[in-house]
Parts: sequence; C-alpha cells; structure tokens
Amino acid sequence: MHTLTPLALLTETPAAAAQAIDGGVFALAPLMVVLPLLGAAVLLLAGRRSDRWGPWFAVAMSAGAFVVGLLTIIGLLGRPADERVLDLHMFDWISVGSFDLSAGLRLDPLSLTFVMLVTFVGSLIHVYSIAYMEHDPDKRRFFAYLNLFVAAMLLLVLADSYLLLFVGWEGVGLASYLLIGFWNHKLPYAVAAKKAFIANRIGDIGLLVALMLMFSTFGGVSFSAVEAGVPAASTGTLTAMGLVLLVAACGKSAQFPLQSWLGDAMAGPTPVSALIHAATMVTAGVYLVVRSGVIYDGAPDARLVVVIIGAITLLFGAIVGCAKDDMKKALAASTMSQIGYMILAAGLGPIGYALAIFHLVTHGFFKAGMFLGAGSVMHGMDDQVDMRRFGGLARYMRITWVTFGLGWLAILGIPPFSGYFSKDRIIEAAFVPVDGAQWRAWVFGTVTLIGAGITAFYMSRMFFMTFEGKRRWAPKADGEQQHPHESPRLMTVPMIVLAIGSVALGGLLVAGGFQTWLEPVTGHAAHEAPVLPVWLIITLTMLFVVVGLVLAWRQYAASPVPVTPPPGSVLTRAARADLYQDAVNDALLVEPGQHLTRSLVYLDRQVVDGGFSGLARLVVRSGDAVRKLQTGFVRQYAASMLIGLVVLVVAVMAPRI
Repeated sequence: MHTLTPLALLTETPAAAAQAIDGGVFALAPLMVVLPLLGAAVLLLAGRRSDRWGPWFAVAMSAGAFVVGLLTIIGLLGRPADERVLDLHMFDWISVGSFDLSAGLRLDPLSLTFVMLVTFVGSLIHVYSIAYMEHDPDKRRFFAYLNLFVAAMLLLVLADSYLLLFVGWEGVGLASYLLIGFWNHKLPYAVAAKKAFIANRIGDIGLLVALMLMFSTFGGVSFSAVEAGVPAASTGTLTAMGLVLLVAACGKSAQFPLQSWLGDAMAGPTPVSALIHAATMVTAGVYLVVRSGVIYDGAPDARLVVVIIGAITLLFGAIVGCAKDDMKKALAASTMSQIGYMILAAGLGPIGYALAIFHLVTHGFFKAGMFLGAGSVMHGMDDQVDMRRFGGLARYMRITWVTFGLGWLAILGIPPFSGYFSKDRIIEAAFVPVDGAQWRAWVFGTVTLIGAGITAFYMSRMFFMTFEGKRRWAPKADGEQQHPHESPRLMTVPMIVLAIGSVALGGLLVAGGFQTWLEPVTGHAAHEAPVLPVWLIITLTMLFVVVGLVLAWRQYAASPVPVTPPPGSVLTRAARADLYQDAVNDALLVEPGQHLTRSLVYLDRQVVDGGFSGLARLVVRSGDAVRKLQTGFVRQYAASMLIGLVVLVVAVMAPRI
C-alpha cells in the first residue's frame, strides 16, 4: 500500500505570482522552441541532400531542447518555492491602441514538467523512428514534421499568454495533420488526417471565443492579466470562459463529444501515434484546463461540467477498447479513457490539478512504450495489426513482450508500477465530496472504479491475444509464412527506457514530492476526507482490476481465440462501431450541413443568380424590341413622335378633366 498524502479540494495558499527573469540560465529558454523549429526548417529546405544525416540531425535538435530544459529546471529548483514562476520577455508583439502584448515565455513547474515529458519521450521516439522509417523514401520530411510537432508543443506549454499559446495550439494541429496523413497517397490515410484537422478546428473555436471573452473582460490575454482580473469578474463570465475552454480541450484531447477523430488517426506511422498519444497533442487539453485553474476556481458549475465530460469519456473509451481487434485502435481507445481520468481529476479542483498532471506524466511513459511495442509487433508481423491473427509472440519477441508487459501492468495500476501511484490517487480523489455534495463523490468515485475494472479487462485482452496462447498467424501479403522476430536495437532501446519509467517513475515522483513541486502553480490544498476509507477504496480498486484481468485471461489466454470475430452482443457490436459516434456526427452535423449547403447552392443559383440573369434577359429583350423600331423610314419615326405627343398631352390633361 502506497503512502498517501491527505486528499483535498480547497486551496489554502494561492499560486505564486510571476516574476521577471533577470538573466542566467533562464535566458536560454527560447532555445527550447528554436532548436526543434530550426531542425524542421533545415530538413524541409535541404531536401533529399539531408536523407543521410537528416534523421540524426532531428534527434540532435530534440535532444538539445531536452538539455536546455534540464538546465532550466535545475535552475528553477535552486530558487525558493514562491519564486518559481518566472516570465521571460522576448519581444514586443502586438500594439493596437491601448492594447499591448509582448511575446514571452512562462517558466514554472507546470510548463517545465511538460518540457521534460515532451523532449525526453519525444527524443526517444525520434531515435526509434530512425529504424522504423529506415526504408521510407520521404523519411527526412517525416523527421522535419516530428521536429515541427515538438517545437509547436513546446511553444504551447511555454507561452506566457493565451494568444501565444494559441499559436502553438494551431502549430500542433498543423503538424498532426501532416503526420497523420504522411502516407496520404492512400485515400483512407488522407481522409483520417482531414477528419482530425476538422474535429480540432471545432475545438479551436472554443479557444478563440475564450480569447475574445478574456480581452473584453480583462483587457488582455496574458496569463498575468487574467490572474489579476479574475477576482473582479462575475461568476457568469468565468463560467462562460470555463465552458468554451473545455470545448477547446475536448477537441485537442479527444474528449466527448469531439473524440471521433482519435481512432482514425492511427493511420499515421506508429511513432506518430506514440508521440500524439503520449507526450504532445492529446495532453494539450489537460494542460489548458490546469493552466486555467484560476478561472475554474471561480466557476464551480463549469468545473462540474469538466468532471462530467471526463467521466463520460473515461467509460466511453474503455467500452470501445473492449471490442477492438486492431491493436493500435485499442490503444487509441485506451488513451481516450486515460485522458478522461485526467480531465475528471482536473475538474476536481486544486488537488485534482496536480493529480491530473501526475497521471499525464506516468501515462506518457507507459503509453508511449506500449505504442512503440505495437510498432515492434507490426515490424515483426509484416505490418499486421489484427490481434486475432497474433498469439504466441512472447517466444519470438522477448524484449517487446517484457517492455509491453511492464506498460500493461502500469496502466492496470498494479503495485508498485507507475499507474498505481497516479491513477489510483485520482480514484481516491473522486470519492471526496466537492462543495459538500455527497452524490458527486459516490457517482464519480463509482465511475472511476468501474473504469479501472474495464481498463484491466481490455488491456489484458490485448496482452493475452498478442503475446500468449497459440499461433493464429496469417500469411504475409505476398503469401509467404510469417517469421516474427525481435526489432533492432534502435527500436528496442527506447522501449526499454520507457519500460523503466513505467516501473519506477510513479514511486520516484511521489518520493520526490511531485504534488509540492506543482504548488507554485496549483496552490497548496487543504485536507478533506473521502466518503469511504482510503484502505477500502484501494481494496475495491484492486478487486475490480483483478476481476477484469481474470476474465480476460479466461477468455483470451486459457480458451481458444476465434480468428473470425463472433457476432457478439448488442453492446459489443455497438463498441465495434465506436458506439456509433460517426453515425451520430453524420446525423447531427454532416447531413444537416449537406442539406444546408445544397439549399444555399439552390438559393444562389435560382434566386440570386436567377434574379440577375432574368434582369439581364429583360434588358436584352427590351433592347431587341427597341432595335426593331429603328427601321430607317422617316414616316414611321414621325408617326412614333405623334403617338408620343398624344400620350404626353393625354397624361398632362387627364388630371384636369
């Protein structure tokens, strides 16, 4: 049983105020964004001349950003806790009338935690990609996009204003579009990239509206301006801001109802999936909610909606994951569910902010490890992803089996693996009443418990179907027999490093006081007890996990796995269809949009264009009629003048008669 700190939902000590940076190692901070951005620019401009050295150059740029981030975080640790929120001014950016906004970076425990995660995990994924993409003719372009992705994410988390954050936000969206559709010569891949791009644009509208509300309410969009203005703002205004920020978070983090793009995004190369799901894009929504904690603290209704969205997505992703036979899509559903845990935690308030980031960090390691493990399986199985065609791979891919297995135990929350320290703390926090509302503790606590059990089932199903049981291998595309084999070291070494993090990172962060580390941003939280004893919550969680694991073992390890999926129940068929999320989107958005578009086209052609065309035809016909009068006969012209004169006289005299 791990050592627990008191649960809490109230803030006793507010977050620290930002201070200006006066030089030192912090002046190097812009390099964290510049280095990977430079890598992307060089690779894109150098073209095929960089084919040989380009991938390693991209690795060096990403690793360089990690080194700068490490030096910065060491410098921050050397300062007192209340002096760990620093703003670095870079240059004057926008000046319109009385509105002045500079471009700067905020260096604090929250942003630098993300920097460490993005650059460390991102660099490992770069190394892995060198072997994974070795034979791709456009690999330099792939590495350029990877660098661009890292640079955009670092700008997003380091920005000192919502507007600069939005620039990074859009950069991440662009890079994801380019990477998901990297093999866009295949139509489904191009469609998947477009679907992710459009779904994210819907979320972006929320962030744009939030920016407008902040500007109209606070007169600025920098974090300092928002933090200073919140105490004077009304609850209604803060609630509106919280809700539109949540819309943005739902789009970026694939939360209900904007989650449909995530499964299709698996069309991209597997390292892209690892980067998106572990360290970059889908974590941006969680960052946005936690960074906006000062707004949510003043808007309890918006915070409740955040918890509800997290709870729905948690179960939604878990149910979908139970029915997926595509290994990568099952992992994608798992990401959706785990991000749901984080969003739920972020909605719980000050203590939830720290727990959300804690689970985000540990999840980044074990989910990246499992995605890279899936890529290793595909590498050894001729790019097949159907788990019903796997089985018995543990004997042929020992390193992949062990590293994937450690990630599997971590996400299940088995002690002492990382997920036990992060996810289980969220479950305990969910059982704490918020604002005295006991029902919330029972409802959300129960949801997190059920989610833990379902997670144990579908993740164990994936592990057993892939690595255990009898062979169910299908021949290769060219008809030859499968010869599964372990991946090269450039792929296995990053998997081993991530597996070590899956085992030890949770305990290390607890021992190192991770919650205290974030207090300059999240504030210090006061104690409040859950509705159930902590020991009972832990026992129930373990019970749900064990039940899920045993059920999966009986069905997918101890019993034969059919190669052809059985028809299944109504719920199974619904889960295979992603709980009909595409059908719902089509019915609510796509089809009405198509009808609206067709109606507007008809209106344009028949009314607008038709009106002008009819007027033009009338003028032409009138001209034709007048032209016929031009006969050249003087008598006809005189008769016309006489008729006109008579008409004029009648018109003048008629009112007098």
